[in-house]
Amino acid sequence: MSAPQRIAIWSGPRNISTALMRSFGSRDDSHVVDEPLYAFFLCESGADHPGREEILASQPNRWQDVAQELTGPVPGGAQVFYQKHMAHHLLPSVEKDWMVGLTHAFLIREPRAMLTSYSKKREHARLEDLGFPQQVALYKWLEAQGQAPPVIESRQVLDDPRKALGAFCAALDLDFQESMLTWKPGIHGTDGVWAGHWYDAVVKSTGFSPYQPKAVELTPELEAVAEQAEPCYQFLAARRIRI
Repeated sequence: MSAPQRIAIWSGPRNISTALMRSFGSRDDSHVVDEPLYAFFLCESGADHPGREEILASQPNRWQDVAQELTGPVPGGAQVFYQKHMAHHLLPSVEKDWMVGLTHAFLIREPRAMLTSYSKKREHARLEDLGFPQQVALYKWLEAQGQAPPVIESRQVLDDPRKALGAFCAALDLDFQESMLTWKPGIHGTDGVWAGHWYDAVVKSTGFSPYQPKAVELTPELEAVAEQAEPCYQFLAARRIRI
C-alpha cells in the first residue's frame, strides 16, 4: 500500500471550509480532522472564543503534539488524510519542519464578503483574525521549499462544484469522486466541539449551496480591515487554479 497523502488546507474564517471538509469526508478513502491547532492557538494567544474551555479540553494544547498526530498513523488507515486548518491558528512559535511532508492548499474568499459574514458572529475583527497575512507568509515559505500549492476560491466551488472539485482534486493529484458533492446533514463525528456555535448553516446542508450575492454591510472599522486585507487577497487570487 502506498503512503497516505496528507492534505493541509489553509483557510480563513467564514469561508466554505467546513463544507469542503464535508466534501472530502464523503470520499471512500479519506479521514478528516477539524482545525487541529485551535486549542493550541487559544492556549498560546489567550484569545477568548466561544466555548474556549471546552475546546482546550478537546485537543492537544501544544503544537508539537498536534504535529505528531498529523504526521503519524492515519486513523482507520485512510489513504487521504484531510486536515482543515484556520491560517490564523498558525502562530509564529510553530516551527514548520514537520509541514514539509504535507500537501498544502489554500482556500480564499473576497475580504468584504468574508467580513460581512464574520461580523454576524463577532463584532470586531483585526486583519490577523482573517488569516490573510498568515496565508501569504505560508505560501511564500512553501514556495521557498520548492512547492507550488494550489489556491481555490470559495465562489469557484459554489459556481460549479463538480468542475471546481475536479480541478482541485487534479491539482492535489487525487481522483475526483462523485460522492464529494453530497453529505449527510447534522453534526458529524469529526466536527470540532465548536460546531454548535459556528456551523449552524452547514449542519443543515447536504451539499454545496449555489452562490448567491449578498449585500455587503460593514462598519467603518471593518471597511478599514477589508482594505488592509485586499493586497493579501490579490496575491493569493492571482494564483487561483483555472476552472
